[in-house]
Amino acid sequence: MRVNTESDKTLPDGVLHEEYRIHGILARIEKLNQIGIALSAEKDTSRLLENILLGAKELTNADAGTIYTRTEENTLRFEIIRTDSLKIAMGGTTGIKINFPELPLYKDGKPNIQMIAAYVALEEKSINIPDAYEAQGFDFTGTKAFDKNTGYRSKSFLTIPLKNHENEVIGVLQLINAKDPVTGQIKEFNQEDQQLSESLASQAAIAMTNQKLIADLKALFESFIQAIAGAVDDKSAYTGGHCERVPVLANMLAEAAKRSTIGDLKDFNPTEENLYEIRIAAWLHDCGKVVTPEYVVDKSTKLETIYDRIHTVATRFEVLKRNFEIEFLKKKIALFEAGQLDEIPGLEAELEEKVRQIDEDRIFIETSNVGGEFMSPERQTRVKSIAGYQWKSPGGNYEPLLSENEIYNLNIAKGTLTAEERNIINHHVVATKKMLSTIHFPKNLKNVAEMAGAHHETMNGTGYPDKLTRDQMSIPARIMAIADVFEALTAADRPYKEPKSLSDSLKILGFMKKDQHIDPDLFQVFIKEKVYLEYAQKHLKPGQIDEVIEAKIPGYDG
Repeated sequence: MRVNTESDKTLPDGVLHEEYRIHGILARIEKLNQIGIALSAEKDTSRLLENILLGAKELTNADAGTIYTRTEENTLRFEIIRTDSLKIAMGGTTGIKINFPELPLYKDGKPNIQMIAAYVALEEKSINIPDAYEAQGFDFTGTKAFDKNTGYRSKSFLTIPLKNHENEVIGVLQLINAKDPVTGQIKEFNQEDQQLSESLASQAAIAMTNQKLIADLKALFESFIQAIAGAVDDKSAYTGGHCERVPVLANMLAEAAKRSTIGDLKDFNPTEENLYEIRIAAWLHDCGKVVTPEYVVDKSTKLETIYDRIHTVATRFEVLKRNFEIEFLKKKIALFEAGQLDEIPGLEAELEEKVRQIDEDRIFIETSNVGGEFMSPERQTRVKSIAGYQWKSPGGNYEPLLSENEIYNLNIAKGTLTAEERNIINHHVVATKKMLSTIHFPKNLKNVAEMAGAHHETMNGTGYPDKLTRDQMSIPARIMAIADVFEALTAADRPYKEPKSLSDSLKILGFMKKDQHIDPDLFQVFIKEKVYLEYAQKHLKPGQIDEVIEAKIPGYDG
């Protein structure tokens, strides 16, 4: 603003006043530009709405104001309320909830044009009222009741629609009681106030639309990701929930690691965007399983393919037993005919022993079909011995009781998968990396593929698919590995094993740390910060949560 000098006294009063007025307008335009820049940079919706209202109040020197947003139910919802002279501040960053009912745009199917905010939203044009108490055509009953209860005097109103890029009204900005900057007296909003406010409203609507568009795209992206994860879990009744629980555990461990100063974790200080990236990677870590054959994912027993072949094997045992019984009956008839009745008891005892042995062997094979932690060489040898029995097939040919493939599967030493099937399972990580590498992630998610694709790598370079070492993996990728392992250990929905207790799971995790399979620093944090207990209390069955003596956990140095 120009300072009045001695030389100004020679200028006509009208010229000087006009010069001051122009300076004032330019200053307000500059302020409008500053507000617009600030609005375009704001990412938080609540702060954005608050800044819109505060900016409009500052431009017009208004004592009060409200921002409404239009809902899908055709109502106007109160978002921000400010009245400086009454020290009223609700909504936005205040944390004070606005409990006023939403304003309906229609009543009984008719436009609600008696309420000024609804009228502006419906008619899509600004309304400037010098004095609400003298206005005609609008219902200010609520305003007058407010004034009566508070001693306030609502006078001038400037109500402006907020339109998006498609010229749709997405909200309403309402300013109340413009104040004279010199006297502080309430005055009407002049033409400059309205033009500046409308210009701000236009910028505000663009910023609001951009935020809504970003929020909608983010929601779409997340729902798509969760749909993929849900499809992976739904594909197998035995891993259901895995893709949902791993993000929870990964987030817990990431938050704990952020607080830690152990080792290189002292420099691990993820932002909210970084933590969001970790969650997305965790949701997608098993997306490659969509290409894994279902019979491998769902292989609950050693002989299972599309169906469990143990039933076919059991039928062969029954055929074998019937063959012995038929052979016995033929011999018994021959002994009767030959009059050698004294030999029949021995024949019956021999049959009884053979049937007993067959039933015993069948039970052994059925037991061997169930995966376990370890199958001894002696048991594997017995499987091969039983396989040597000959049974008569429907074609009349004598064949081994078990095929080579069945022997190979029944002699799986650990679990239910053969080496070839385990390779198929492991390939899901390669598929995950391939799928994620084709997605054009935004900058804040550029590391998702690296994080998700390394959850089966180990610290000593013996993992898969790339045999990475600890130094070649990011901290979030190492977090993913621990989350994946611990969820699998404690999962109660795996058919090939009973759910492990908390203490047993931590014991196994400890041995994995000692074998350099998982990150030692993150393992320390996992125990010290009791991440395991926080997760267990929310996601484990009560019977799994037993006493944990941390000092006895292998590899823990707490």
